[in-house]
Amino acid sequence: MRRTLRNAIFGTALAAVASALVPGMASAEPVKIAYIDPLSGGFANIGNAGLAHFRFMAEQLNAENALPDGLTYEIVPFDNKINAAESLTVLQSAIDQGIRYVVQGNGSSVAHALVDAINKYNQRNPGEELLFLNYAAIDPALTNEKCSFWHFRFDAHVDMKIAAMTDYLVDRPEIKKIYLINQDYSFGHAVAAAAEKMIAEKRPDIEIVGNDLHPLVKVKDFSPYVAKIQQSGADAVITGNWGNDLSLLVNAGKDSGLDVEWLTFYAGLLGGVSALGDAGVDHVRQISEWHSNVPNEETDAIVTEFKAQYPEFDWAYYRVGVLMDMLTKAINEAGSADPKAVAFALEDMRIDTPVGEVWMRKDDHQSQQKLYLATLAKGQKFDLENSGIGFKTDQEFALEDTVLPTTCEMQRPE
Repeated sequence: MRRTLRNAIFGTALAAVASALVPGMASAEPVKIAYIDPLSGGFANIGNAGLAHFRFMAEQLNAENALPDGLTYEIVPFDNKINAAESLTVLQSAIDQGIRYVVQGNGSSVAHALVDAINKYNQRNPGEELLFLNYAAIDPALTNEKCSFWHFRFDAHVDMKIAAMTDYLVDRPEIKKIYLINQDYSFGHAVAAAAEKMIAEKRPDIEIVGNDLHPLVKVKDFSPYVAKIQQSGADAVITGNWGNDLSLLVNAGKDSGLDVEWLTFYAGLLGGVSALGDAGVDHVRQISEWHSNVPNEETDAIVTEFKAQYPEFDWAYYRVGVLMDMLTKAINEAGSADPKAVAFALEDMRIDTPVGEVWMRKDDHQSQQKLYLATLAKGQKFDLENSGIGFKTDQEFALEDTVLPTTCEMQRPE
């Protein structure tokens, strides 16, 4: 019997909640979710992969009648060309279409712009609020000094991921020199700052031998950067690069014979593994909330089913499933698809997933969850991009070990 991610998390409990709701919630209009991410240009492959994940989950949940009284999900894509100004233009288009939920993940600069715009809109339009569900923009500021009641983040932020990476480095005394290379915007700056701070605290003997920032999706040839890394004598590179910026970087390293350990956030995203090929085997690591070779029959079924439906992609965003399931549970518990009621229902929500509990912390709307550090390797049960190469776990970090304090001072509506 086929089991979806929603079944695996909630089983029959969600159906019981839905059946207990009072009548009158039915609506001819679906619950529309604006997907605002790059669907053209240099990061189109990443944006379209994310879109496939959301569509897959919406189709699954709709088929199971997971929402009460006949409500269904509809994912409405908007191409923001990974540009903050363009994102505000398409946000207005979504508002004009009556859409009250927004999902986005590619680019923390975009997320900052969306948070600011949604805060202002909601203040001016009580009763017609928007809710922003962030699945991948991980600048820590978004759930610290820039936190908002109208924003929830479902991915671990930069500091949480760097904390796990540096815990791993504590047990790697052979790594003496590290090079930092990141994209020149808020996320890349956050990665570099967190790495410098936490390495100094946990491994003060490690020397930071380079710290480069480069323009986002502008560099076509990374060989000059690779030459600097080679000359530095680095043993490892920490990079938050993603999309083509990561693929081109690691490809240039492969072509130059660069022999380093890569500590990444996004090597498993579309294009990364095919760019690395054999050069990435046993050398490239990724920190994430999950990977497809975490042993679990229930998630194995999702990986297989998603690949059958979207053969050009791999199931990489486990957190998209968690996001959609938490949203579904919140709508059921709130007895309403109204974003304000749903936001209150999401606060402090905890769900049991096949790989452990996920907690949406009320203090800052930052999800707390297990993390995995994994290495690209051959001979794994599931590969990526039909490459014969997949991830294997190096180290697990329990939820309670990934929790960090927040500086958020949440302002909640009445």
